[in-house]
Amino acid sequence: MSDDITPEKRLLRIIKILGGFKESKKDFIFIAVCGLLTALIFFIPTGFEGSAYRSNSVRVRVRVTEVNNDMLKIIGPVRQGGQQLDVQVLSGRFKGEIHPASNSLMGKMEIDKVFLKNDIALAVVNLDDEGQISYVQIMDHYRSGKTVFLVIVFFTAIILIMGWMGIKILISFTFSAAALIRILYPMILHGWNPIFGALLITLLITSLTLFLVGGLSRRAMSAFLGAAGGILITSILAFVFTSWFKIHGAVRPFTEALLFTGFGHLNLAHLFISGIFIAASGAMTDLAMDVAAAMDEIKKQNPAITRFNLMRSGYTVARQASGTMTTTLMLAYSAEYTSMIMTFIAGGVPLENIINMVWVSSEIIHTLVGCFGLILVAPLTVFAGGMLIGSQKLNIIHE
Repeated sequence: MSDDITPEKRLLRIIKILGGFKESKKDFIFIAVCGLLTALIFFIPTGFEGSAYRSNSVRVRVRVTEVNNDMLKIIGPVRQGGQQLDVQVLSGRFKGEIHPASNSLMGKMEIDKVFLKNDIALAVVNLDDEGQISYVQIMDHYRSGKTVFLVIVFFTAIILIMGWMGIKILISFTFSAAALIRILYPMILHGWNPIFGALLITLLITSLTLFLVGGLSRRAMSAFLGAAGGILITSILAFVFTSWFKIHGAVRPFTEALLFTGFGHLNLAHLFISGIFIAASGAMTDLAMDVAAAMDEIKKQNPAITRFNLMRSGYTVARQASGTMTTTLMLAYSAEYTSMIMTFIAGGVPLENIINMVWVSSEIIHTLVGCFGLILVAPLTVFAGGMLIGSQKLNIIHE
């Protein structure tokens, strides 16, 4: 055995150990470029950096050393009033110092937080003109370390279980989150139309995900065409039914608050519409790849199969997959309004009243339009697969 192994060959051997590495050089370059692009997105400025910071304040970790609940009123599950706290600064130049702080409770469980002794919290330290601490404002329980731990465990589990495919999944996962947070949402705040901006970013995320998972192949292109068609149709249906049902869009938490924080130009109805097809795009991508992969495997196992028979077999698979995927999507959406429906049921509110409430109508549109677009992905992918995978002459996109 020769000992003159190049660094490139050694790298490929390491990657193969991760499992499932069957990429061509072209696909490997594409994956590397996607990984680099994903990393670069995090450095794109949003234009809102530092908008929540003041020159006379700093954010620090603190430990609650003493708790006084004399001003706290408890009425059933609701707490009102405030807690008087002593906190020890755990980070920054004031580390080790102990200062008083207060925690006001509004009587709203979704925003209130209660602290116990030895809790770790995130706080804002307000400084006086001399740069010394004048007031400590408690923000919330400190969860950054726990979040980092969960992310590391999640990423490690994906790589260990999925091998090389796990790396591609992580690139796709991270790119999707970065594209939404660093590109789409800031651009909407800067004046982008939410529908067109969301369409552009969603199609970009869909294409990158499918070509990462499926490679630069006919299979991935078929899946992309099917998913893209479903996303476009869903956006049209969402626009039509949102207008028809007269949904104003302020049905999501913090949506209305945007209008009162300097973003009165936002079209909340368009923001609601964009949320419908963004939420459904993941399931559409999944279904499209399932159908395209099945058709590709059928073609490989039976190269002589006719285009019509391939499409018929693909449609059989598509119908089965669509039947379960629509239910999956409905169950995923139902978690968003479970408490609301239970509240109406407990109050004996008539069904007709429930259906005509704006919150319920918006969720009906969200669920049914998303599922309708998902159903359309199946025939669109089958047709695209029949044209691409079933064609022996098309070699522009090849394995």
